[in-house]
Amino acid sequence: MSFIDTATLNIVERRSGWLGRFFDSGAMTFGHYEFRKGADIHPHSHEQEEVWHILEGELQITIGGQSVVAGPGFVGIVPPNVVHSVIALSDGKATVVDSPRRAIPGI
Repeated sequence: MSFIDTATLNIVERRSGWLGRFFDSGAMTFGHYEFRKGADIHPHSHEQEEVWHILEGELQITIGGQSVVAGPGFVGIVPPNVVHSVIALSDGKATVVDSPRRAIPGI
């Protein structure tokens, strides 16, 4: 069994306002994000299923054309190859999991 102290992982700013610490398990990629109000992730898709779990703050998440405002405890599930985007409505934190594993530039 493996253990990871995410506080010791390097912080990567993949997009302006999205500060993440990343690691992989055998089948998944995990991103522990801190996001800043106004930061966005443009509409895009990828072959991985992606699960967003909001821990603090609020995000507007759009999946396949349907938008919701997501706060703490909310989970958004993005099916493979479905266009999605995110806008940070406040500062906050979220965990994002991709399956299968995904290459993250800069880590």
